[in-house]
Amino acid sequence: MESWTVEIQVHPANIRRPVRSLLFHRYQTTLVSIAILIYILFLALGAGLAPGVISAWLNDKEYGALASERARQGKLLQARLESLAELERRTDGLYLDLYKLFLAYGLPKAPPAPAPAGPLFATEEVPESVYATAVQEGNRRSFRIRQRLAHLDTSLGTVRAFERSHPERVRLTPAICPLRGELVITSSFRRRRSPFTKELDFHPALDLAAPVGTPVLATADGVVAFAGQVPAGRNPAWWRLGNLVILRHGNLFVTAYGHCQELRVRAGQSVRRGDVVATVGNTGWSPSPHLHYEVRRNTTANGLDFRPIDPAVYILDRRWQADERLLMGKSITAPRGSWEPLPPGLVR
Repeated sequence: MESWTVEIQVHPANIRRPVRSLLFHRYQTTLVSIAILIYILFLALGAGLAPGVISAWLNDKEYGALASERARQGKLLQARLESLAELERRTDGLYLDLYKLFLAYGLPKAPPAPAPAGPLFATEEVPESVYATAVQEGNRRSFRIRQRLAHLDTSLGTVRAFERSHPERVRLTPAICPLRGELVITSSFRRRRSPFTKELDFHPALDLAAPVGTPVLATADGVVAFAGQVPAGRNPAWWRLGNLVILRHGNLFVTAYGHCQELRVRAGQSVRRGDVVATVGNTGWSPSPHLHYEVRRNTTANGLDFRPIDPAVYILDRRWQADERLLMGKSITAPRGSWEPLPPGLVR
Protein backbone atom coordinates (compact mmCIF):
# COMPACT_ATOMS: atom_id res chain seq x y z
CA MET A 1 0.00 0.00 0.00
CA GLU A 2 1.32 3.45 -0.91
CA SER A 3 2.35 5.53 2.08
CA TRP A 4 0.99 9.03 2.54
CA THR A 5 1.45 11.97 4.83
CA VAL A 6 -0.63 14.95 5.90
CA GLU A 7 1.01 18.34 6.03
CA ILE A 8 -0.40 21.20 8.08
CA GLN A 9 1.14 24.61 7.42
CA VAL A 10 0.93 27.42 9.97
CA HIS A 11 1.33 30.88 8.41
CA PRO A 12 2.12 33.55 10.95
CA ALA A 13 0.49 37.00 10.65
CA ASN A 14 3.93 38.50 10.21
CA ILE A 15 4.96 37.63 6.69
CA ARG A 16 8.56 38.07 7.63
CA ARG A 17 8.41 35.11 9.91
CA PRO A 18 8.88 31.66 8.37
CA VAL A 19 6.00 29.29 7.68
CA ARG A 20 5.82 26.30 9.99
CA SER A 21 4.87 22.89 8.71
CA LEU A 22 3.54 19.89 10.65
CA LEU A 23 3.83 16.54 8.96
CA PHE A 24 1.67 13.63 10.07
CA HIS A 25 2.38 10.22 8.69
CA ARG A 26 -0.37 7.75 8.06
CA TYR A 27 -0.27 5.98 11.46
CA GLN A 28 -0.08 9.29 13.32
CA THR A 29 -3.13 10.60 11.49
CA THR A 30 -4.99 7.38 12.27
CA LEU A 31 -4.21 7.64 15.99
CA VAL A 32 -5.28 11.28 16.15
CA SER A 33 -8.52 10.50 14.30
CA ILE A 34 -9.31 7.65 16.68
CA ALA A 35 -8.62 9.89 19.69
CA ILE A 36 -10.92 12.60 18.31
CA LEU A 37 -13.63 10.05 17.62
CA ILE A 38 -13.40 8.64 21.15
CA TYR A 39 -13.60 12.15 22.57
CA ILE A 40 -16.70 12.91 20.51
CA LEU A 41 -18.33 9.62 21.63
CA PHE A 42 -17.47 10.42 25.27
CA LEU A 43 -19.10 13.86 24.94
CA ALA A 44 -22.20 12.32 23.38
CA LEU A 45 -22.42 9.70 26.11
CA GLY A 46 -21.97 12.34 28.80
CA ALA A 47 -24.67 14.50 27.24
CA GLY A 48 -27.04 11.52 27.28
CA LEU A 49 -26.34 10.51 30.86
CA ALA A 50 -26.11 13.98 32.41
CA PRO A 51 -29.89 14.52 32.92
CA GLY A 52 -30.23 11.20 34.78
CA VAL A 53 -27.19 11.91 36.97
CA ILE A 54 -28.41 15.41 37.78
CA SER A 55 -31.92 14.12 38.46
CA ALA A 56 -30.59 11.42 40.79
CA TRP A 57 -28.49 13.97 42.64
CA LEU A 58 -31.48 16.27 43.05
CA ASN A 59 -33.66 13.33 44.16
CA ASP A 60 -31.07 12.38 46.81
CA LYS A 61 -31.14 15.92 48.14
CA GLU A 62 -34.94 15.97 48.13
CA TYR A 63 -35.12 12.58 49.87
CA GLY A 64 -32.70 13.76 52.53
CA ALA A 65 -34.80 16.88 53.10
CA LEU A 66 -38.00 14.79 53.29
CA ALA A 67 -36.37 12.34 55.71
CA SER A 68 -35.28 15.20 57.96
CA GLU A 69 -38.77 16.72 57.84
CA ARG A 70 -40.36 13.35 58.64
CA ALA A 71 -38.07 12.94 61.65
CA ARG A 72 -38.98 16.45 62.81
CA GLN A 73 -42.69 15.76 62.39
CA GLY A 74 -42.25 12.47 64.28
CA LYS A 75 -40.71 14.26 67.26
CA LEU A 76 -43.48 16.86 67.14
CA LEU A 77 -46.12 14.13 67.02
CA GLN A 78 -44.54 12.35 70.00
CA ALA A 79 -44.54 15.61 71.98
CA ARG A 80 -48.23 16.10 71.15
CA LEU A 81 -49.02 12.56 72.28
CA GLU A 82 -47.26 13.18 75.59
CA SER A 83 -49.20 16.43 76.05
CA LEU A 84 -52.47 14.63 75.32
CA ALA A 85 -51.55 11.88 77.79
CA GLU A 86 -50.88 14.48 80.49
CA LEU A 87 -54.15 16.27 79.69
CA GLU A 88 -55.96 12.93 79.84
CA ARG A 89 -54.50 12.24 83.29
CA ARG A 90 -55.60 15.67 84.48
CA THR A 91 -59.15 15.29 83.21
CA ASP A 92 -59.34 11.86 84.86
CA GLY A 93 -58.15 13.45 88.11
CA LEU A 94 -60.76 16.19 87.86
CA TYR A 95 -63.43 13.60 87.20
CA LEU A 96 -62.36 11.69 90.33
CA ASP A 97 -62.46 14.88 92.42
CA LEU A 98 -65.96 15.65 91.16
CA TYR A 99 -67.06 12.07 91.76
CA LYS A 100 -65.92 12.40 95.41
CA LEU A 101 -68.06 15.54 95.69
CA PHE A 102 -71.11 13.59 94.49
CA LEU A 103 -70.41 10.94 97.13
CA ALA A 104 -69.79 13.52 99.88
CA TYR A 105 -73.05 15.37 99.17
CA GLY A 106 -75.00 12.17 98.60
CA LEU A 107 -75.98 13.23 95.10
CA PRO A 108 -77.27 10.72 92.55
CA LYS A 109 -74.78 9.67 89.92
CA ALA A 110 -74.57 12.20 87.12
CA PRO A 111 -76.12 11.15 83.80
CA PRO A 112 -73.74 10.42 80.92
CA ALA A 113 -72.76 13.51 78.99
CA PRO A 114 -73.66 13.77 75.31
CA ALA A 115 -70.89 12.96 72.84
CA PRO A 116 -69.03 16.08 71.68
CA ALA A 117 -69.84 17.50 68.27
CA GLY A 118 -67.55 16.73 65.36
CA PRO A 119 -66.15 13.56 63.84
CA LEU A 120 -65.69 10.49 65.99
CA PHE A 121 -61.93 10.78 66.24
CA ALA A 122 -61.68 7.30 67.71
CA THR A 123 -62.90 5.70 64.47
CA GLU A 124 -61.86 8.25 61.86
CA GLU A 125 -59.79 6.74 59.07
CA VAL A 126 -56.13 7.75 59.02
CA PRO A 127 -54.01 7.61 55.84
CA GLU A 128 -51.41 4.86 55.89
CA SER A 129 -47.99 6.08 56.98
CA VAL A 130 -45.21 5.23 59.36
CA TYR A 131 -47.01 7.36 61.98
CA ALA A 132 -50.55 6.06 61.35
CA THR A 133 -50.69 4.19 64.67
CA ALA A 134 -49.50 7.23 66.61
CA VAL A 135 -52.04 9.47 64.87
CA GLN A 136 -54.85 7.03 65.68
CA GLU A 137 -53.76 6.97 69.33
CA GLY A 138 -53.74 10.76 69.43
CA ASN A 139 -57.21 10.90 67.89
CA ARG A 140 -58.52 8.37 70.41
CA ARG A 141 -57.14 10.37 73.34
CA SER A 142 -58.46 13.63 71.92
CA PHE A 143 -61.95 12.20 71.58
CA ARG A 144 -61.88 10.72 75.11
CA ILE A 145 -60.72 14.04 76.58
CA ARG A 146 -63.58 15.87 74.85
CA GLN A 147 -66.06 13.31 76.18
CA ARG A 148 -64.67 13.63 79.71
CA LEU A 149 -64.75 17.45 79.60
CA ALA A 150 -68.36 17.39 78.42
CA HIS A 151 -69.23 15.09 81.33
CA LEU A 152 -67.34 17.31 83.78
CA ASP A 153 -69.21 20.37 82.57
CA THR A 154 -72.58 18.68 83.13
CA SER A 155 -71.61 17.31 86.56
CA LEU A 156 -70.09 20.58 87.72
CA GLY A 157 -73.34 22.35 86.93
CA THR A 158 -75.19 19.84 89.12
CA VAL A 159 -72.79 20.41 92.05
CA ARG A 160 -72.96 24.20 91.75
CA ALA A 161 -76.75 24.15 91.74
CA PHE A 162 -76.77 21.94 94.86
CA GLU A 163 -74.31 24.18 96.72
CA ARG A 164 -76.29 27.33 95.89
CA SER A 165 -79.54 25.81 97.17
CA HIS A 166 -78.00 24.06 100.24
CA PRO A 167 -75.38 26.44 101.75
CA GLU A 168 -75.78 24.98 105.27
CA ARG A 169 -75.21 21.46 103.96
CA VAL A 170 -71.97 22.65 102.39
CA ARG A 171 -70.74 24.17 105.66
CA LEU A 172 -71.58 21.04 107.67
CA THR A 173 -70.02 18.52 105.25
CA PRO A 174 -66.40 17.53 106.08
CA ALA A 175 -64.36 18.61 103.10
CA ILE A 176 -60.70 19.18 104.00
CA CYS A 177 -57.79 17.17 105.35
CA PRO A 178 -57.45 17.61 109.15
CA LEU A 179 -53.67 17.94 108.79
CA ARG A 180 -51.45 20.10 106.60
CA GLY A 181 -48.11 19.25 105.00
CA GLU A 182 -46.73 15.93 103.81
CA LEU A 183 -48.73 12.98 105.14
CA VAL A 184 -48.48 9.21 105.20
CA ILE A 185 -51.53 6.99 105.66
CA THR A 186 -50.44 4.25 108.06
CA SER A 187 -53.84 2.54 108.18
CA SER A 188 -56.81 3.07 105.89
CA PHE A 189 -60.55 2.42 106.12
CA ARG A 190 -60.52 -1.38 105.80
CA ARG A 191 -60.39 -4.73 107.51
CA ARG A 192 -56.95 -5.27 109.04
CA ARG A 193 -55.04 -7.16 111.71
CA SER A 194 -54.89 -5.14 114.92
CA PRO A 195 -51.31 -4.17 115.88
CA PHE A 196 -52.21 -4.82 119.53
CA THR A 197 -54.54 -7.82 119.66
CA LYS A 198 -53.27 -9.37 116.37
CA GLU A 199 -56.90 -10.22 115.55
CA LEU A 200 -58.75 -9.22 112.41
CA ASP A 201 -61.02 -6.22 112.90
CA PHE A 202 -62.41 -3.34 110.87
CA HIS A 203 -60.58 -0.02 111.09
CA PRO A 204 -63.28 2.67 110.65
CA ALA A 205 -60.88 5.58 110.19
CA LEU A 206 -57.76 6.94 108.52
CA ASP A 207 -54.54 6.95 110.52
CA LEU A 208 -52.39 9.88 109.37
CA ALA A 209 -48.78 9.86 110.56
CA ALA A 210 -47.44 13.29 111.60
CA PRO A 211 -45.00 14.75 114.14
CA VAL A 212 -46.20 15.39 117.69
CA GLY A 213 -47.60 18.92 117.94
CA THR A 214 -48.89 19.16 114.38
CA PRO A 215 -52.13 21.23 114.39
CA VAL A 216 -55.35 19.26 113.91
CA LEU A 217 -58.05 21.15 112.00
CA ALA A 218 -61.85 20.93 112.13
CA THR A 219 -62.94 19.64 108.74
CA ALA A 220 -66.38 21.35 108.78
CA ASP A 221 -68.41 23.80 110.84
CA GLY A 222 -69.84 22.25 113.99
CA VAL A 223 -70.02 22.05 117.78
CA VAL A 224 -67.61 20.22 120.10
CA ALA A 225 -69.54 17.22 121.46
CA PHE A 226 -66.60 15.87 123.50
CA ALA A 227 -63.03 16.87 124.37
CA GLY A 228 -60.98 14.66 126.68
CA GLN A 229 -60.41 10.95 127.24
CA VAL A 230 -63.39 8.61 127.46
CA PRO A 231 -63.21 6.66 130.75
CA ALA A 232 -62.29 3.02 130.21
CA GLY A 233 -65.30 1.93 132.24
CA ARG A 234 -67.65 3.95 130.06
CA ASN A 235 -66.38 2.61 126.72
CA PRO A 236 -63.05 0.72 126.37
CA ALA A 237 -62.95 1.06 122.57
CA TRP A 238 -63.14 4.86 122.67
CA TRP A 239 -60.80 5.00 125.70
CA ARG A 240 -58.08 3.42 123.54
CA LEU A 241 -58.12 6.54 121.36
CA GLY A 242 -56.51 8.58 124.18
CA ASN A 243 -57.10 12.31 124.09
CA LEU A 244 -60.07 12.70 121.80
CA VAL A 245 -62.10 15.47 120.16
CA ILE A 246 -65.53 14.68 118.72
CA LEU A 247 -67.34 17.30 116.63
CA ARG A 248 -70.99 17.18 115.70
CA HIS A 249 -71.99 18.82 112.42
CA GLY A 250 -75.73 19.30 112.77
CA ASN A 251 -77.68 16.07 112.27
CA LEU A 252 -75.58 15.13 109.25
CA PHE A 253 -72.08 14.20 110.39
CA VAL A 254 -69.85 13.49 113.35
CA THR A 255 -66.05 13.66 113.07
CA ALA A 256 -63.59 12.23 115.62
CA TYR A 257 -59.90 13.09 116.14
CA GLY A 258 -58.02 10.60 118.33
CA HIS A 259 -54.57 10.07 119.96
CA CYS A 260 -54.19 13.87 120.37
CA GLN A 261 -51.48 15.49 122.49
CA GLU A 262 -53.06 18.84 123.39
CA LEU A 263 -56.76 19.68 123.18
CA ARG A 264 -57.51 23.25 122.06
CA VAL A 265 -61.32 23.21 122.45
CA ARG A 266 -63.92 22.39 125.09
CA ALA A 267 -67.32 20.71 124.97
CA GLY A 268 -70.10 22.96 123.71
CA GLN A 269 -67.75 25.28 121.78
CA SER A 270 -68.64 26.19 118.18
CA VAL A 271 -65.92 25.77 115.57
CA ARG A 272 -65.51 26.67 111.91
CA ARG A 273 -63.89 24.63 109.20
CA GLY A 274 -60.11 25.11 109.48
CA ASP A 275 -60.06 25.98 113.22
CA VAL A 276 -57.36 24.21 115.27
CA VAL A 277 -59.06 21.81 117.69
CA ALA A 278 -56.03 19.82 118.93
CA THR A 279 -52.48 18.74 118.12
CA VAL A 280 -51.16 15.36 116.98
CA GLY A 281 -49.99 13.10 119.79
CA ASN A 282 -49.27 9.52 120.77
CA THR A 283 -51.83 8.96 123.52
CA GLY A 284 -53.98 5.89 124.12
CA TRP A 285 -53.28 2.70 122.19
CA SER A 286 -50.95 4.24 119.63
CA PRO A 287 -47.79 2.60 118.23
CA SER A 288 -46.42 5.95 116.97
CA PRO A 289 -47.45 9.64 116.66
CA HIS A 290 -50.46 9.89 114.35
CA LEU A 291 -54.02 11.17 114.06
CA HIS A 292 -56.97 8.80 114.10
CA TYR A 293 -59.59 10.53 111.92
CA GLU A 294 -63.17 9.25 111.64
CA VAL A 295 -66.18 10.51 109.70
CA ARG A 296 -69.62 9.23 110.68
CA ARG A 297 -72.75 10.01 108.71
CA ASN A 298 -76.37 9.90 109.84
CA THR A 299 -78.04 7.25 107.71
CA THR A 300 -81.63 7.81 108.86
CA ALA A 301 -84.02 10.58 107.88
CA ASN A 302 -85.86 10.93 111.21
CA GLY A 303 -83.40 9.54 113.74
CA LEU A 304 -79.72 9.61 114.68
CA ASP A 305 -77.74 6.62 113.46
CA PHE A 306 -74.18 7.75 112.75
CA ARG A 307 -72.21 5.10 110.86
CA PRO A 308 -68.52 5.21 109.82
CA ILE A 309 -67.91 6.37 106.24
CA ASP A 310 -64.56 6.18 104.45
CA PRO A 311 -62.89 9.52 105.41
CA ALA A 312 -61.01 9.60 102.09
CA VAL A 313 -64.31 10.52 100.41
CA TYR A 314 -64.51 13.65 102.57
CA ILE A 315 -60.95 14.86 102.02
CA LEU A 316 -61.59 16.92 98.92
CA ASP A 317 -58.41 19.01 98.97
CA ARG A 318 -56.14 15.99 98.53
CA ARG A 319 -55.92 13.09 96.15
CA TRP A 320 -54.87 9.71 97.46
CA GLN A 321 -53.35 6.92 95.40
CA ALA A 322 -56.20 4.58 96.36
CA ASP A 323 -58.99 7.02 95.42
CA GLU A 324 -59.54 5.25 92.09
CA ARG A 325 -61.18 2.40 93.99
CA LEU A 326 -64.17 4.69 94.57
CA LEU A 327 -64.92 4.55 90.83
CA MET A 328 -65.26 0.78 91.06
CA GLY A 329 -68.44 1.13 93.12
CA LYS A 330 -66.97 -0.37 96.29
CA SER A 331 -68.84 0.30 99.52
CA ILE A 332 -67.72 3.38 101.45
CA THR A 333 -69.65 2.43 104.61
CA ALA A 334 -68.30 0.15 107.34
CA PRO A 335 -69.95 -3.30 107.40
CA ARG A 336 -72.78 -3.60 109.89
CA GLY A 337 -71.61 -4.86 113.30
CA SER A 338 -67.93 -4.07 112.60
CA TRP A 339 -67.77 -0.71 114.38
CA GLU A 340 -68.26 0.70 117.86
CA PRO A 341 -71.22 3.09 118.40
CA LEU A 342 -70.52 6.60 119.64
CA PRO A 343 -70.03 6.92 123.41
CA PRO A 344 -73.42 7.10 125.15
CA GLY A 345 -74.78 10.57 125.76
CA LEU A 346 -72.79 12.33 123.01
CA VAL A 347 -75.59 12.38 120.46
CA ARG A 348 -79.13 13.28 121.49
